[in-house]
Amino acid sequence: MVIYKILRPGEWAALLAERETAGAPVDVADGFIHFSTAAQVAETAAKHFAGEDGLVLLALDADALGPALKWEPSRGGALFPHFYGPLRLADVIWSEPLPRGRDGHVLPNRV
Repeated sequence: MVIYKILRPGEWAALLAERETAGAPVDVADGFIHFSTAAQVAETAAKHFAGEDGLVLLALDADALGPALKWEPSRGGALFPHFYGPLRLADVIWSEPLPRGRDGHVLPNRV
């Protein structure tokens, strides 16, 4: 299963430079990396990144992340993937810009 992470420009630049990251400030504060499934990522973009430009969408293989990936209840009781470890560039399957359209961010066709 593919899961997704949205990064702001500075967060993406830091991941490219350092090859791994503890995540965005919310990830660091919560003690895990917040991911979304394909069914959740549009709502995540709308709720947490509304009006932001320059975002990058990362795709990762959930199975490859191993036991540090936990499925835990979040918004409305839905299970979300939470990763208790660093986000490593080597684990990213692909990345694409997440541009804003008239009605919010436009997800790539492969999501």
